[in-house]
Amino acid sequence: GMTSISSDDADKGSSDGDAGTDKDKFDNLLFDPTLRSLNDVWKQRYAGIYRCNEGIYYLSDVNLEQTLKDRYIGELKFLRAMFYFDLVRSFGGVPVVVEKIDFKDENKVNELVYTRKSKADTYAQIEKDLKEAIQVLPLQYGSTETGRATKGAAMGLLAKVQLYQEKWNESYNTAGQVIATGLYDLLPDYSHVWREIGENGKESLFEIQATLGKGVNGYTDVQGGRGTPDYGWGFNTPTVNLVNAYEANDVRKAATIMFTGQKLWDGFQTPTTGWSNPRYNYKAYHSRTAESWNDNKGETAKNVRLLKYSDLLLIRAEAALHIGQTAEALTQVNAIRERAGLEPLASVNLDQLYRERRLEMAMEHDRWFDLVRTGKAQPAMTADGKLFVIGKHEVYPIPEEQITLSKGLLKQNPNY
Repeated sequence: GMTSISSDDADKGSSDGDAGTDKDKFDNLLFDPTLRSLNDVWKQRYAGIYRCNEGIYYLSDVNLEQTLKDRYIGELKFLRAMFYFDLVRSFGGVPVVVEKIDFKDENKVNELVYTRKSKADTYAQIEKDLKEAIQVLPLQYGSTETGRATKGAAMGLLAKVQLYQEKWNESYNTAGQVIATGLYDLLPDYSHVWREIGENGKESLFEIQATLGKGVNGYTDVQGGRGTPDYGWGFNTPTVNLVNAYEANDVRKAATIMFTGQKLWDGFQTPTTGWSNPRYNYKAYHSRTAESWNDNKGETAKNVRLLKYSDLLLIRAEAALHIGQTAEALTQVNAIRERAGLEPLASVNLDQLYRERRLEMAMEHDRWFDLVRTGKAQPAMTADGKLFVIGKHEVYPIPEEQITLSKGLLKQNPNY
């Protein structure tokens, strides 16, 4: 809801009478401090941060070989940075807690848990965690530890964090360091990126690891075809706006958007009637016949990609344009376009870069934040029939439940 449905990439989907708790509100930019989704995201990110803080505290004391101890702490700092990045993109400056807290110490709780830091201070902590993680994380792991945070993942996230702060030179250089490792590349077939065959491949910097029976709860089910046959709940459906954004012959369209009345890559025929929506998120589709399957559509073995090499190339290109490295920007954008089956551009500007980024990353939970950070949210929302209020909608409201728990110490965002 917060990353996709709010944007022009996705509609609420499902049926008219099913709000998805509050997804209709996100679809119409009716953000409200009482919305459950906001509170869920806040609580779960801080639950992750709490675990990171506990882990770092106890690892510091444990009797363990130093290199391994440092690596474990680096992994936790990477995850903590990722959780805070989600929070700062969503809410602006937030409480920054990086130590084990005695919750009986009311003064400490009020000072740290219930006092918001500035956006700049929040980003500073994220950068600190990532830079410290980069120093101790390995470039690669053995096959038994696939999916753990690597140096490349930490550098990649740092490049993205720097881009969001408009630290163009730093972002350009950090993304360049990832490229220079030689460990990553674009998969030849764009449609493989989000399938089981592409999991933890050369294009992946970091994914949520899923296995049968221990999947990402509801991820594929919530976005699957709603109706008969029952493939899911039908939420987060691609918009007509997104459909029309692709150039002719762009292979990314067919790999991103699933249409009714279509034969899918695994041979499944989607119905022409019987499903509630004409389009669904193909990247969330998990095959019951050609991929790992145990008849549990609520928890499939589908990994969720959080950081990809194509994202890094676009980060490098965007930063390059801001510092006058236009040839480098063109090289990276054309590499993306070549994989998409499109003719190379002779030159590239920021608007073309933003368009390329939208299509490359469509339905991958970045579009809303990209619109906000680039100042394109209001015109994009107007074109999609939505009212974006400058000075308000750049951030979501702080959940009302959290303000109540803080006894008013947590301060609400402007105009909510």
